Amino acid sequence: MRIALIAPPFIPVPPVEYGGTELFIANLALKLKERGVEVVVYTNGASTVDVEKRWMYAEPDWPLRGDIYDNLKDIAHTSWAIQDATAEGVDVIHLNNAPGLASTRFVETPFVYTVHHPHDDGLSEFYSRFPDTHYVTISDFQRRLEKMPNVQTIHHGIDPNSCSLAEEKQDYLAFLGRIAPIKGSHIAIEVAKKSGIPLKIAGEIQPMYQEYFDSQIKPEVDGKFIQYIGEVDLPAKNELLSKARALLFPIQWNEPFGLVMIEAMVCGTPVLAFSGGSVPEVVRDGVSGWICRSADDMSRRARNIGIDPSVVQNYVRQNFSLDQMADRYLELYQEIAAEAQPAPGESAVA
Repeated sequence: MRIALIAPPFIPVPPVEYGGTELFIANLALKLKERGVEVVVYTNGASTVDVEKRWMYAEPDWPLRGDIYDNLKDIAHTSWAIQDATAEGVDVIHLNNAPGLASTRFVETPFVYTVHHPHDDGLSEFYSRFPDTHYVTISDFQRRLEKMPNVQTIHHGIDPNSCSLAEEKQDYLAFLGRIAPIKGSHIAIEVAKKSGIPLKIAGEIQPMYQEYFDSQIKPEVDGKFIQYIGEVDLPAKNELLSKARALLFPIQWNEPFGLVMIEAMVCGTPVLAFSGGSVPEVVRDGVSGWICRSADDMSRRARNIGIDPSVVQNYVRQNFSLDQMADRYLELYQEIAAEAQPAPGESAVA
């Protein structure tokens, strides 16, 4: 098989720091390559994933500057990628950005679209205009909110060897994610104070949330009890997560999946989370962490977690491996590619 994976044009594949969708695409591409699939990734010229890569824009462009400019750039990149992939005769085109759907009606190649974002009525209405696309949600919670006819869930996966267990946990809690109100970094600070356990915060501050950081996070950062360590690359991320007592995930929205949860678990670090969205599918109480009702509840759990790190790591290896994820996608590709083939004796052209 030959599969085209189309990423947005803004962040390298894999990402250096921020970029959950780009990390997903890089991991999937490499696992498909292991399975003998020919993969071409449409991305930007800074990407380093070890498969065939093509791009319209040589340089990454992050953070985004504005809806009009960025949407036009995304449309230009994705429509070109679809045209190029179709000319190459790929078996399936896998989209990861909404603008690409508008071009699907012009070609006969079957499409897969992974829904990486939370439910939005406007986007769901847009998706309904393209019923022949095969949609993949990244959690069952997300799938239950969508009405497209061809939709199934495939959970994200993680390399089970991407992080080793720390010889000894250190006495701090970790928060890793965008510094935004919906991610609950201000609540993580509240939990640290109530539990008496230091907190290390890592993540990107996007321009739209600079005021939130300046008013609610920065005044609490003292460099000792509450630390903000900025964005982290993969080695720094593993260092942060593997030695933490727990990852705090006090979300204020319905999380579509929450890749950082399994990134912590593969390091043997339990997750203390609020229950929005996909969390009950990812966190198993008393095995991989605890689902908490409030900041008070989370602070109590932080003081007495009672979970063996090796149990946490084994749980994620059994339930959220990259191999499981790649096998599910490959089965989907094979199924829809077979459906697209004309029946014996039937012309491919009407």
